[in-house]
Amino acid sequence: MKAIPGYIYLFLALLAVTSCKKNNDFTVEGVVSGAEGQIMYLENVGISSVSMLDSVKLSAAGTFEFTQPRPEYPDFYRLRLKNQLINFAVDSTETIKILADAGTFATSYKVEGSENCKAIKTITLAQLDANQAIQKLRKEYEHKHMEDSVYRRKVLEASSAYKTVALKYIFGAPMSTVAYYALFQQVDGLLFFDLYDKKDSQAYGAVATSYDHFYPENPRSKQLHNLALQSIKFIRSQRKLDLSNVKTKEISFLDIELPDLYSTPIKLSDIAKGRAVIVNFTAYQADWSPALNMELNRLYTKYKDKGLLIYQISLDADKHFWMNAASNLPWTCVRDPQTVYSQVASLYNVKQLPAIFILDKKGNIIKRADNIKQLEKDIEAAL
Repeated sequence: MKAIPGYIYLFLALLAVTSCKKNNDFTVEGVVSGAEGQIMYLENVGISSVSMLDSVKLSAAGTFEFTQPRPEYPDFYRLRLKNQLINFAVDSTETIKILADAGTFATSYKVEGSENCKAIKTITLAQLDANQAIQKLRKEYEHKHMEDSVYRRKVLEASSAYKTVALKYIFGAPMSTVAYYALFQQVDGLLFFDLYDKKDSQAYGAVATSYDHFYPENPRSKQLHNLALQSIKFIRSQRKLDLSNVKTKEISFLDIELPDLYSTPIKLSDIAKGRAVIVNFTAYQADWSPALNMELNRLYTKYKDKGLLIYQISLDADKHFWMNAASNLPWTCVRDPQTVYSQVASLYNVKQLPAIFILDKKGNIIKRADNIKQLEKDIEAAL
């Protein structure tokens, strides 16, 4: 029997390494024309934050290639060129190819290698259409060219047009990344699908059930599970029914994890177990902020020994202003770097600031405080 030459072993070893890399990595490649000298970023879009993974300075040819470890579970990413975004998802796909022009980067790109990514583009365009339609309606309404009832009806029509597109994917393939992506699209920082609407709750339930089944260990599955249960619980609470014989299941917090003044991630559920909590979305640069914090300080001083906790989330764009303003506050202060585009604020269906929620000792939202003058009574009830 002839001995195998050494270079054959070397070739086989290199082949094994290459195959391993191919199986464990994903690649995003393509061409962006008209963007010479511009920096394009590859970012991971997490549940509550966005992190930058890589970047490239585009040449005249516009070619690019990013290679990253394939995520353990289907996950979401985006290409960012200035303020324009191309969103995509990675599941079992190894290579995604994107062709775009710098001028119409976010809308007219072409994607190859992933049907899910093509569908995500369809969802993105539907969201943009609805957003533009609602912005146009708002301008007409603000200039008093439209009555209240007409404005509300047309805004609902624009939102429904988006939902019609989204629901095809949500109920057609609820286990897909497209369904998840469609569920969490926003207009003006608010989710199209309202957690506290009976019909929209069914969409959350469909995706949550599928993710529970197909990806039980995926953090997004837990997020969906908790959202769906929170939605169901809220909707049931609006019914005047006797639920005394219905089996119930305690759910965890509609959780938040954001960095504090020292860039340490602070998870709401970790610090709030067994305590009544005020969750406050705020903006320290707003004119009303000092008065609000004075009232919160009065209540915190009075009730902290009885177990009251305040978890205050800043949506300020100016990080340094927030740090200076929050440095002397005695409660937990965190900031969402996504500011007005905060996904956390959207999950809590925050429509305007300030927004105040009261959680009981099990983490359930028991009150959305619309009247600051009633806040003390609500706190006493929670305690």
